[in-house]
Amino acid sequence: MRRTHSRDTSAPRRGAPRRDRALTTTAAPPAVAAPLPLAHPATVAALAIAAACVLFSVTFRIIDTDFWQHLAVGRALWTTHAIPHTQVWTWPTWGTPDVLPSWLFRALLWPFWQAGGLTGLFAWRWLTTLAAFALAWVTARRMGARGLSPLVVLVCCALVYRQRSQVRPETLAAVLLALALWLLEARRQAAAAAAPRPDRSWALVGVAWVWANAHISYVLLFVLLGIHLVDAHVTAGRGAGRDSGPGGLWRVTLVCAAVSFLNPFGWRALWQPFDYLLHVRGTALFQGIGELRAVGWSGNETNGAFLLLAGWPLLLLWRARRAGIDIAETLTCLFFTAYALPSQRFLSVYALAAAPYLARDLDSWVGSRRWPRWTAAPAARAGLTAAACLALAVPEWARPDSPMRPGIGIDLTRYPVAACDLMAAHDVRGRGFNQGRTGGYLLWRFWPDRSRLPFMDIHQGVAAEDRALYAAIFTDARRWDELDRRHHFDFVLLDRRQYGGDRLYDRLDTDPAWALVFADDAAVLYLRRDGPLAAAAESLAYRVVPAGRDRLAALRAAWLEDGALRARARAELERQAAASPFASGASSLLADLALAEGRFADAGALLERALCVDPATPRAHERLGMVAMWARDAARATREFERERRLTGSSAALEIALGFARESAGDPAAARRHYRAALRLEPTNARARERLDALDRAGAP
Repeated sequence: MRRTHSRDTSAPRRGAPRRDRALTTTAAPPAVAAPLPLAHPATVAALAIAAACVLFSVTFRIIDTDFWQHLAVGRALWTTHAIPHTQVWTWPTWGTPDVLPSWLFRALLWPFWQAGGLTGLFAWRWLTTLAAFALAWVTARRMGARGLSPLVVLVCCALVYRQRSQVRPETLAAVLLALALWLLEARRQAAAAAAPRPDRSWALVGVAWVWANAHISYVLLFVLLGIHLVDAHVTAGRGAGRDSGPGGLWRVTLVCAAVSFLNPFGWRALWQPFDYLLHVRGTALFQGIGELRAVGWSGNETNGAFLLLAGWPLLLLWRARRAGIDIAETLTCLFFTAYALPSQRFLSVYALAAAPYLARDLDSWVGSRRWPRWTAAPAARAGLTAAACLALAVPEWARPDSPMRPGIGIDLTRYPVAACDLMAAHDVRGRGFNQGRTGGYLLWRFWPDRSRLPFMDIHQGVAAEDRALYAAIFTDARRWDELDRRHHFDFVLLDRRQYGGDRLYDRLDTDPAWALVFADDAAVLYLRRDGPLAAAAESLAYRVVPAGRDRLAALRAAWLEDGALRARARAELERQAAASPFASGASSLLADLALAEGRFADAGALLERALCVDPATPRAHERLGMVAMWARDAARATREFERERRLTGSSAALEIALGFARESAGDPAAARRHYRAALRLEPTNARARERLDALDRAGAP
């Protein structure tokens, strides 16, 4: 049987130019030390450090809202021993025919939770991440990378991948993607070497079946198969070597396509990615999802994403000049770059696809360079590799503004835990409205109770008309009225985080038909006053403290001049703080109220309490600095103001506060620097100019 020829073979091609032979020969260039054996202590140490960096990158508290629904569905699959073919997760469309996405992933995840709870979830993250990047490393070695520099590439790719390393079906798809690349490259390299090795590419049939049942991204397998078919046809057309030809790969591809239909939902499950591309992607609901927006600088400042996006094509072109174009790598780079750039969500897929090729290319580049003689020592090579891994990773791990701070746990401030406790305690049920990001936890808490199912789950399981209205109601109150008339909701459960131009919260605060009965850092709950929940609404209603951003700002302005209002607000805020362990917002508002009344010590204690719940409480350190200034503790005030600046960035107000603190500490030169910084940020700031003039009049240095 003819074998395909690869440009990456370790043996030089007949008639190849000398520059190609220099790159493809198995002997190391004269200036480069020979590759270390895998069992060498230096290799083992470098591998251990790189693996630790990869695992530590995905070891941060779970903040994703979807995993609760994944667990709820997995629990349902294992307890009912059936895969539902109708919508049983949301109440508006309950009982209609439906495709259950990622059912296999959920079925596999549930035993991890059942066996180990939180530890089981992290074990899933660690195992899938380690498997994906171990496969990428094995693939790079199969393509000829024998040095330690590929480990640096894997750590960099893991930093990009970590954004999607939550407990999602993408984690299983990551392993399948890496496995597919390994199988395809193993086939390609074996064909290039004309080696009598077994054809592992038939294992792709199993990958296809699992992927089609585990995640919507199964189409990526067929993209990779198409890329390698093109490579096989081009290579076969050159007629070089004993090539296997593309025929075998065509047969594998056809069987993979056939086996993908062996899922509980047949063609309907396979149609989902195309339906998203053709009909769903452009809807207002999906356009408003942040992670589906184009890749930008924000959020990628320290994770190496742009280093990958620039480095891969540069190394690819460098290698093409030395050894000829690698068709498979070039097409993979082009496709996955085009796939990732329009959507931040797919950047992690890009990192996984790039990892083996980028690792191979960097290893070739490093091997072609002359390095100082001392770098040939095994200990030096391992040390340089470890230092490079840590230099790349530490800035991303240490970002103070990142929600992915290292740690093991679930950030319960993001889920309506206490709100659902109140619903259970006061028998709140009926037709509820919720955002998709709160639907997963509702299912976890109350499924299969149909009277407490969510309006919308993480898959937007409602009719198209409702999806269109949902996308508009947060900015257009008239659309909320239309949606409410359609369904006549009994309760509304919202995420407490009010994003952008959301106005629904303030709309409900001013609507006499609704009563706010619960609010903490995670959620707010409104009950309809004239329905079956009227009694609960009357007894639990907050009458002074609202939930909406604009109404809260108005309350803070009003209580400055109204002592009676402050007393009523204090009572309600203390009730909010007592009703939930996740109420840093209530403590923060109580601190504002204490500052307005000149109770600085009380304000400091309340802010410390808020920070214990949420270390990112807005302006907490700035206000603690003000409290410290009142206590004449300039050193502490400076520390607090600097902490606030590290968290939120510099502003004219913070620079002026730091200037005051430095003046109080007897350091006018430092104070002058801060006032000048304030003027650079805000040239017309009168307060900063006034303080500088005062220092000039006093003759301060």
